[in-house]
Amino acid sequence: MLLSVVSPVYRAEKIVDELVRRLTVELAAITDDYEILLVEDCGPDSSWDKIIENCEKDKHIKGIKLSRNFGQHHAITAGLDVCKGDWVVVMDCDLQDQPEEIHKLYRKALEGYDIVFARRVERQDSFFKKMSSRLFYKIFSYLSGIKQDGTIANFGIYSRKAIGAINTLREPMRAFTAMARWVGFTKTSIDVEHAKRFEGKTTYNWSRLIDFALDIAISYSQKPLKLTVKLGLFISILSVVYTIYNLALYFAGRITVSGYTSLIISIWFLSGLIIFTLGILGLYVGKSFEGIKDRPIYIIDKEKNINE
Repeated sequence: MLLSVVSPVYRAEKIVDELVRRLTVELAAITDDYEILLVEDCGPDSSWDKIIENCEKDKHIKGIKLSRNFGQHHAITAGLDVCKGDWVVVMDCDLQDQPEEIHKLYRKALEGYDIVFARRVERQDSFFKKMSSRLFYKIFSYLSGIKQDGTIANFGIYSRKAIGAINTLREPMRAFTAMARWVGFTKTSIDVEHAKRFEGKTTYNWSRLIDFALDIAISYSQKPLKLTVKLGLFISILSVVYTIYNLALYFAGRITVSGYTSLIISIWFLSGLIIFTLGILGLYVGKSFEGIKDRPIYIIDKEKNINE
């Protein structure tokens, strides 16, 4: 099989028909040998029913329904595990990633690249989402130690070799773009047109973005631990300097009564620092605990056309 498209679906019952229609037109213009894999992440609407309807009309359409809501990147993993294409396109289902850009990605990949990312030059999002996304990627890049471009998300085309390498990464914390960068291989990016969301609103908010950034940082880097070591060293140096300063004042006869305020501030500050450090360590222990349980990354509830 030449081309596979993997798209996680969540709360998209009004989008699925249009997504399939546009993908079918675009892929059929490239090759007859393609598949469209829609992975329904157990949303509260009727997205799975829509996927079934399209699967029954066209065997190129294949559906997977997860047993519960595992998350976008886990759903992508489910699709990658079963797709058969020599080239695999990963894209969101909201049609902000436009199917009409796939031929540009494919042509660029044929120049000798294993990974071609789609770079959204002008994002068609609200000001709040643009700013929150930019801040997220800056924090993400700093904490994870993996340079991230805020204009690049999941949308792109990946060779079978790259997908095979990504599929060997079975850690429970999933971040598809970060994993695609980590595996290496020849990669590039091209500019694509970004569209407004076809229908509905994004389910990502500040809280989810922050949680996601922290999870990825802890999963992919020891930087938070290193930062706590540096902070502890900095506080130690400050305390030594402050001690020397107070001793100098004492021997100079300028201190006659010990300061209650400085004592309380020191206790509160150092106690907060200790709790903060223990919290960071606790997060790492928690992630290690999740990893050693070796639970499946996702569980499939239903399938349609997968083995056809």
